[in-house]
Amino acid sequence: MMIHESQIMKIHYITGIAAISVVAVHIIMRLIMPFSLSLQYQNVIANYHYIPYALLLESILILIAIHGFNGLRIILLEFRQNKRWEDGVTIFTIAATIAIIAYGTRTILLASQASL
Repeated sequence: MMIHESQIMKIHYITGIAAISVVAVHIIMRLIMPFSLSLQYQNVIANYHYIPYALLLESILILIAIHGFNGLRIILLEFRQNKRWEDGVTIFTIAATIAIIAYGTRTILLASQASL
């Protein structure tokens, strides 16, 4: 069963709005600590050990990946309008989204296990 294009656009809008919200929370959390301190290795790793912050980063990763690759999909579909092209672009963008999320999640997990 294929998802209708209107449902895909709803996903695009929802992920865009949600991404703005979680990125705003991320920026607010970064403003709590002076910028130069927030970039020190032990402080960066400490952030990954704080589960709510790691979950915030994971949600940013997922929302931005879905929103970004769906936007790329929409742009690529403007080049051609046939079923084979649409299916190929859709499969490519879904696979790329999954790969980026998997790699990013791996990075977050590895950083959360690093010692301070």
